Order: sequence, then C-alpha cells, then structure tokens
Amino acid sequence: MRVLLVEDDRMIGEAVQDALRDDSYAADWVRDGKLALRSLETHVYDAILLDLGLPGKDGLDVLRAVRQAGSLVPVLIITARDCIDDRILGLDAGADDYLLKPFHMSELKARMRAVIRRRGGQAAPVMSNGLITLDPATREASSGPHFSRLSSREFALLQALLIRPGAILSRAELEARIYGWNEEVESNAVEFLIHSLRKKLGTAAIKNVRGVGWMVSKAP
Repeated sequence: MRVLLVEDDRMIGEAVQDALRDDSYAADWVRDGKLALRSLETHVYDAILLDLGLPGKDGLDVLRAVRQAGSLVPVLIITARDCIDDRILGLDAGADDYLLKPFHMSELKARMRAVIRRRGGQAAPVMSNGLITLDPATREASSGPHFSRLSSREFALLQALLIRPGAILSRAELEARIYGWNEEVESNAVEFLIHSLRKKLGTAAIKNVRGVGWMVSKAP
C-alpha cells in the first residue's frame, strides 16, 4: 500500500513516515503543496495524508486539484485547524476524513484503514475475495484451513491484490506498492514474497498470469 504524506512540519513528518513504514506502508513524504501535485502526476497512491497549512500551495487547493482531476484516491486531512468551518470546507472539498493534531498514531492508522476500505467498496473491517481473508489491523490472513500472521512485505503485497480481486498486477505495480522512495527494491522480491504467501496460504491463493503478473480471484 503506497501513501503520500504531505506535511511541512519535519518532526511530525518524520514520525508519521516512520510509523507508516513500520505498519507495512510504502510512505512517500513531501513538504509543500506543489511537490504533492507533482508526485501525484508521476505516482499512483492508495491514500493521501494531507496537511492544510502548506507552503507553495495550500492543502485545500491541493485537495481541490486532486478531485477536479477526477481522482478517487482516499484523502485524510491531518491538521491543527480545529475551527468547524475549516472541517466543513475540507470535507466539502472532497476529503474522506479529518483528523486534528495532535493525534495518536494508532488512531491515524485506524482511520486510514477505514477510508481505504470504504473507497474499495468494503464495509467490513477485514478484506476478502471469498477465498482469502486478510485483517489489516493484525496482518493475519487465512485461506481454507491455512492461517498465518504475515510479515510487513507479505501483507503489503497481499493487500494490494485483495483491493482489486480479479485484476492482474505486474511486477512493477506490486513493487510500487511495497517500496517507497529511496527504498532499495530487492532482486526477485515479488517472486519471493508470492512463494512465501503460497506456502502460508496454499498454492492456489495467488495466481500467475504468465508474462503479465499476478492476481487473486474474484469472489465466487
């Protein structure tokens, strides 16, 4: 799962980025609004964490530009602006949720899971294609008689596939959801992780489409 963090405060940015990476997210961090829009032009993100008081371009302007471009990416505003009018402006501009600073990292992660889940059309707290079940809160996965707690990279890969069951994701697309900027992509990392997931969840859990990529089946 790849997340864009837009936050100009260095201390908060570093803390949030570290927390996200510890929780299996590939987290890219920029510190002004113009850089945020450039990043969105060149990368695909599963969620945006957006501060409002940004240099270069205000967070609300960034949000409006994202929605005007037709993007449905989940946006969670994180800001110290506690005025009710600011909250209304953010939500009406297209934000999916609004979290006031200071906040606890566990609440931030829970709200992220919720907005990503809703955008994916799922109301339940667990992800499933009818064959595989994944709990993002615990990183526990099951398939038939198989049950296992996944490593951070295994979780990130399986989550990327379960968000779009039936869709084939290439190696590059999966790597983009596992690794953030400045993170070295390990040789054959995707193949290694899929092999590991099949050992834990059964050989039929993830299907290979030769020469194209990998997928999990849609619900039967």
